[in-house]
Amino acid sequence: MIGNAGDEWISARRACGRKAAREGVCVSVCVLCGVLRKADDMNHNVAGIDVHKKILAVAVGKATESALVFERRLFGTVGRSLTELAEWLKEQGVERVVMESTAQYWKPVWLALEGSFDLHLAQARSNLAPRGRKTDFRDAERMVRRLLSGDLTLSFVPGAEQRQWRLPARGKYQLRRDRVRLQNQLEGLLEEGRIKLSSVVTDLLGLSGLRILRALAAGEDDAEKLASLADTRLRVSREDLAEALRGSVTTLQRVLLRQLLTRLDLIDTQIRELDQTLAKEMERYSEAIQRLSEIPGMGPDAAAQIVAEIGPQAGAFAAPEKLASWVGVCPGRQESAGQSTSNRSPKGNRAMRRILTEVAFAAVKTKDSHFQEVFRRLAPRLGVNKAIWAIAHRLCRLIWKLLHEGVTYREQGARGQDPQAIRKRARKLIGDLRRLGYTVLIEEPTPKTA
Repeated sequence: MIGNAGDEWISARRACGRKAAREGVCVSVCVLCGVLRKADDMNHNVAGIDVHKKILAVAVGKATESALVFERRLFGTVGRSLTELAEWLKEQGVERVVMESTAQYWKPVWLALEGSFDLHLAQARSNLAPRGRKTDFRDAERMVRRLLSGDLTLSFVPGAEQRQWRLPARGKYQLRRDRVRLQNQLEGLLEEGRIKLSSVVTDLLGLSGLRILRALAAGEDDAEKLASLADTRLRVSREDLAEALRGSVTTLQRVLLRQLLTRLDLIDTQIRELDQTLAKEMERYSEAIQRLSEIPGMGPDAAAQIVAEIGPQAGAFAAPEKLASWVGVCPGRQESAGQSTSNRSPKGNRAMRRILTEVAFAAVKTKDSHFQEVFRRLAPRLGVNKAIWAIAHRLCRLIWKLLHEGVTYREQGARGQDPQAIRKRARKLIGDLRRLGYTVLIEEPTPKTA
């Protein structure tokens, strides 16, 4: 720094040092990063690890009176190498370790060091190097300096139990995506056989649709017999259904249809198995899931996914604003010269953003609910997409309050005043929870409400 700006910075640093001296706190200036730090923050070594698929570049920073000295070493990523890494870090007196979140390769390193060191996971973008001056060891050293100066953007890594919950929750979402992709393939195959079943049936993979598809795959060609397999409650006449089923399905198309149906049965079985596994693992926190399920548009499945992402008490977030910022549903700020050029929301947790968006769309469709009233007030001014995003923001803050403070949700819209609607909603939630494998205990609501 030069000129007045440099003089102001030096004066501010000296003033900070005088204040620390008056309070009896020992401070020191890191000459490499130019940051005034307490001595007890610098009395232990800090390790930076640049993680790759096959190698780990490790740099241990040791603070001296005048500089931050680094010791470098290269390790592999297999089990024995990770054990050697942990032993070497202990020999160097390391207490804090920071590493980059490079793809998924950081996870074995984290698991090998967890419990023995204070671990931090840095976002790789916050540790960018100047162009032409990037090496693995320099990246590791830069991580240490920026961690000490507070310039790294750190990722939230939940505990071991919560990380296990995320596996079936996110795996189930991938299976559902595969199911949608498979449904599109089925519909395309039927169109090639001139079967217009999806034009007259709302749910192609519903009970009636599946019975007709299995009969087609088994070799049935008679449109009248195929139409007779549909449920009587289907909102289409028998004649129109039979007309939609008149086509010419070839032998090869039947083979492909059987394979797609077999794959569909496997996906459905795996989804049910993951539902039961997740319910069993989260049985201790079923009460939190039940309280979240009372929110309009929120079902037990979405509630379980939210608990898997942020924890049963959302304890990692001190305030609802912190959770909204981490999820990325709050307005952002891109400021320059005192003016914000963009209020676009920051990138956050993709799983939570997806869940909150789905719940928001369902909440605004819930008749006479508070969120429907808010949506109708915001949509003319903001548009549908921004209004849904505003509802997602409100839902995020509400979820924090329900989990963090242990309160229950009470509907404030017209829907919350109808006892019949309340009983109907309660019966539906109880049935959904029991189908997922949760044990439901009916109790009178407490006066503590959100």
